[in-house]
Amino acid sequence: MSTNVTSAQEMLAAAVAARGAEDPEIVSIKRVLKLLDKTAKSNRTYGSANPVAQKFSHQLFEELTTHLITYSKLTFLVQRTALLCKECVVYQAEQDGGGESLAFKLYADGIRELALQQGLTEEDLGFFLDSLWSGLDPSKDDDDIVTRIWEKNLSSISIVTAEEVAKASVGNEGFFRLDSGMSLSDSTLRELLDRERSRGRHGDTGAGEADGTTTSGSAPRNRFQSGLVGYEVTEEELATLAREIEAESKQDGLSYILDAMTSILVSETSPVLLTKLFGLWGHVVDTLLREGKWTVLEHVLSLLHETEAVRPDISTEHKQQLTSIMDGLGRTERIKAIESHLNQSPDANVEGLPTILLLMKPEAVPALCTLLANLTSSAHQAIVVEALTHLAKDKPDPVVRGLMDRRPIYVRNLISILLTWNSPKFVEPIEKLTRYPDAQVRRDVVRAIGRLRPTGSGLRLVPLTSDEDESVRFAALKLLMSGQYTAPFTQWSPLLSDNDFMDRPISERRGIFQAMRVSCGDEAVPYWQGLMTAWAWTNRRKKEELAILAAETLGKLATPAAIAALERGSKKGSSAVRQACSMALTQTVKPIQEPRAGTHSTEGEPS
Repeated sequence: MSTNVTSAQEMLAAAVAARGAEDPEIVSIKRVLKLLDKTAKSNRTYGSANPVAQKFSHQLFEELTTHLITYSKLTFLVQRTALLCKECVVYQAEQDGGGESLAFKLYADGIRELALQQGLTEEDLGFFLDSLWSGLDPSKDDDDIVTRIWEKNLSSISIVTAEEVAKASVGNEGFFRLDSGMSLSDSTLRELLDRERSRGRHGDTGAGEADGTTTSGSAPRNRFQSGLVGYEVTEEELATLAREIEAESKQDGLSYILDAMTSILVSETSPVLLTKLFGLWGHVVDTLLREGKWTVLEHVLSLLHETEAVRPDISTEHKQQLTSIMDGLGRTERIKAIESHLNQSPDANVEGLPTILLLMKPEAVPALCTLLANLTSSAHQAIVVEALTHLAKDKPDPVVRGLMDRRPIYVRNLISILLTWNSPKFVEPIEKLTRYPDAQVRRDVVRAIGRLRPTGSGLRLVPLTSDEDESVRFAALKLLMSGQYTAPFTQWSPLLSDNDFMDRPISERRGIFQAMRVSCGDEAVPYWQGLMTAWAWTNRRKKEELAILAAETLGKLATPAAIAALERGSKKGSSAVRQACSMALTQTVKPIQEPRAGTHSTEGEPS
């Protein structure tokens, strides 16, 4: 059988309505193309160096690599408003999205089929994304996607162009010959073109005999055919157009106004009217912020960002108006509008909000800190934390000042930002929070000290071993027992002389003695010796228990001073203490004869 190339494409589109359940490959292709569209727009709007654009590009590469590993390639036909694969629509342009869709961009530049092959590198993908929106070289804005891809000549990206289809149609007298019984979904457009070229090289007399023409000699076959590729509009396509018109007529007022303003922006030449128009765009930004329409606002900002490229003729005054709109995104009153909307609508859709916040200038950091402090939803707070992590890195003063705030959740969020930056210079302001009223904040302070200053002075940690919250005490003890911190015995004395010290669990008292052993060493020997040799008239059982713990600790210390104290205790102490000292002395023989390893060991003690 024979069929026109364009008819073959129309048959693929018409088969979409009859397609049943999607197979996994189609589902994967749809997911990849949706992310490709989002990434391309992000790169086009904010530039490939923007954190948001880089995040989308990395996600796209991972998703695309997974698909290519599974299915070896990703191929789709390109139509004006849709992309097709295996007779399925895998990408459809949004009816109310505005701007150029991925399908229209490819179609307008003459691409009729695109294939991404296994082996596509992240560099190849970056080149392709830049090619979509003329991002490679400003001096080559006239080059279309086809020209760029052909110049690069990548083995991982192949295309079929409208020109190739047209030439093949003319060369074959306006039609392709397809083998009988072959499904269009079994072959790509590239394979059909290659097959027809092969037939053209070897000749095909069968067709000529069938229609009364010849393929050789002086009389050409089908001489009255023009060779042009045409399009027929089917009833189904007419119905689709009618639905699109109906949807456009139901467009909401905001979208209609934005489309009208966009048309004016592109075409208006009057400087006075353009000045008024840019003033209106500022009001649009305010309205969208108040109503929480983040995705629409993202589209508006993208449009304004591209204005100079679309309208290179605008005046310096108008460029300043544009800059004012973009730079004023983080004004205090606008961030206050974000706060009001989020707190009034805890379950509001926040898609697009992270991008809006990341587009703000570092000057917005103080206002964003206020926003973080006042938000009530933890999910909303996480979005602002991510934005501050990027925007405040070079201007951290507002974040550091916020540590003195009395709202625990806000302070904990600020500590998490400082931990992300991972700079030792932030440990000093964090250490000032060791007496913060909230126990969770104090626990975060201990964690921050361990992260930002893993060695050195333990002066700030020792008082925390007397904290009223058990989790804080054990967190501080864990760090001090690591042997990475030093603290003089005078720092431990208030803790040891406290009346409640002997009432603590034996495991906690043992941990304190081990922390003293590794942080101040021989300085604590006189104290431990006094415990072993002192006569107890009151609390005899608890004091004897403490003396036994002292003997165990001296045995692990195993310095000459510790051994001398144990020998004295083995003679002067009570019966239980003398026994503990003798056992500790037997454990010190090996450390004396050989170099001691694990001086700062924190392994468990026998009961």
